[in-house]
Amino acid sequence: MNDTTLGRRSLLRAGALGLAGLGFDMKFPAWATTGSAGLRADMPTLAGEDIRLRVAHDRFSVGGRTGHAITINGVLPAPLIRLREGQTVRLHVENTLDEDTSIHWHGLIVPFQMDGVPGISFPGIRPGTTFTYEFPIRQSGTYWYHSHSGLQEQVGHYGPLVIDPAGAEPAAYDREHVIVLSDWTFLHPHQVITKLKQKDAYFNRQKQTATTGEMSVAERISWSKMRMDPADISDVNGSTYSFLINGHGPNENWTGLFRPGERVRLRFINASAMTIFNVRIPGLPMTVVLADGQPVRPVETDEFQISVAETYDVIVEPTSDQAYSLIAEAIDRSGMGRATLAPRVGMTAAIPPLRKRPTLSMRDMGMGGMDMSGMDMGGTGAPAMGGAACPPEHAAMGHCKPGQPAAPMHHGMREKSLMPPTVKVGVGVDMVSAMPVDRTGDRPLGLEKEPHRVLTYHDLAPLVPFHDKRPPTRTIDIHLTGNMGRFMWSFDGRKMNEGAEPIRLERDERVRVNLINDTMMNHPIHIHGHFFELVTGQDHGHPIKHTVNVMPGGIASFDLTADAPGDWPLHCHLLYHMHAGMMNVVKVRPMDDGEAA
Repeated sequence: MNDTTLGRRSLLRAGALGLAGLGFDMKFPAWATTGSAGLRADMPTLAGEDIRLRVAHDRFSVGGRTGHAITINGVLPAPLIRLREGQTVRLHVENTLDEDTSIHWHGLIVPFQMDGVPGISFPGIRPGTTFTYEFPIRQSGTYWYHSHSGLQEQVGHYGPLVIDPAGAEPAAYDREHVIVLSDWTFLHPHQVITKLKQKDAYFNRQKQTATTGEMSVAERISWSKMRMDPADISDVNGSTYSFLINGHGPNENWTGLFRPGERVRLRFINASAMTIFNVRIPGLPMTVVLADGQPVRPVETDEFQISVAETYDVIVEPTSDQAYSLIAEAIDRSGMGRATLAPRVGMTAAIPPLRKRPTLSMRDMGMGGMDMSGMDMGGTGAPAMGGAACPPEHAAMGHCKPGQPAAPMHHGMREKSLMPPTVKVGVGVDMVSAMPVDRTGDRPLGLEKEPHRVLTYHDLAPLVPFHDKRPPTRTIDIHLTGNMGRFMWSFDGRKMNEGAEPIRLERDERVRVNLINDTMMNHPIHIHGHFFELVTGQDHGHPIKHTVNVMPGGIASFDLTADAPGDWPLHCHLLYHMHAGMMNVVKVRPMDDGEAA
């Protein structure tokens, strides 16, 4: 698509700005300029106690094309904000748009009135006005900020935020780069969601045909009966997206410099609207030291998946005078972001080709890896399945006994009787995971058979244990539900805008939340204002995070201490899933003034 497909309103706006596209010079913040030597003390950075941000309509170019964007202080990605643990900051946000805007400080522990979500924590920032956020900085690490208004995040309204610790830095390094991953389309975001609703898998150009793929005839028949496509992995993908690294397309090859022998810290932030990336630097192992801003025991890997809204800090130690390609491959292999780490500008390394497109499995369909032979996936009353070992999750449901073969089951993919009465099983629920299992230790989709090391959540151990050692006193199950054909997304079958009942927690209550994915899509679930312990069952402890990617047909559980009074969004961070309704409010009461409503 080109500019002619943008709305008339946007074109008029562009004309008024005098930025008709031809000859437009892209403006990047200093940290994102190609050939960057990394973050340095003399680099222009927004810091201190008073910071001013200006949200405006703008233009953005990539791949030789130019389109409408929303930028902050005239750059995309937005400026780096650098703060220090223990300080107080006032962020004055001026809205020059002709629509409301907002900024959410992703992963920061702030008073809920400063969280920046219109309709939940504040009214939003009206056009032509300035709103001042003010809060103390109570943490350190790598975070980011973005709009929580409409679909503005898709068109550039995001930027990195780094907080230095008050004390010693837990992960020593000689040089650091911020690596912001994102996705860009020249389609207007409202056109994107319209197409998603009008036609099932509109953007999927990798559908399986009768002559492609490696599935057997029986498997193809099973998928056909389910009316599901095993190649339906990303709702929006490389058929319209350009994948950006620090605002640069693959051919623009953003380059970050290093000196051989240095310890180089890379602060990865996935600021995409819809893209989950698999990240690797061929020939250069990565040591993960932070996850979602929280220190973890150093763990070396060759590749990791970063879901939307997650952050990972890694240390690399290149010793040779050579370049390395930094590859961020979209989960469905429909494209990649590409950058280079090199001792000098102009050096390049080999770019690996896109790997073969992955396909979903029965495990992704909520069948827990059991033997599917003879099962009617379409729920048409066919044979039962059974014979495999009884997983603990199914033992808990009374389906079988630990250590014994699973009992025969007659569940189909749309067996809505499996849902508890708390789930609304209307048209918005077209799939039910019959036997979901904990998948936090699974290798991510497409990386199951890679010969090199691949990070899983089970590899993450907190450097400092979570402060609250109490066991949870109750459990809350939340079903991640949807109708893929109609692009309807919800929690427990209820969309946010249909009056879903808020999740109510007592202040300082300790709860276990089970996220049960009844869809064949990944969902990065993010809670505002809190960190949680992701329950992995590992002896080395549970990682502390604010976002967890719940794999298709899987369960992810976290323990939460509700120590922040207020109203907090809980939502899928795939932008169009959230916009479609996969969101709710967590109410923590009483407030400081005793309010209990």
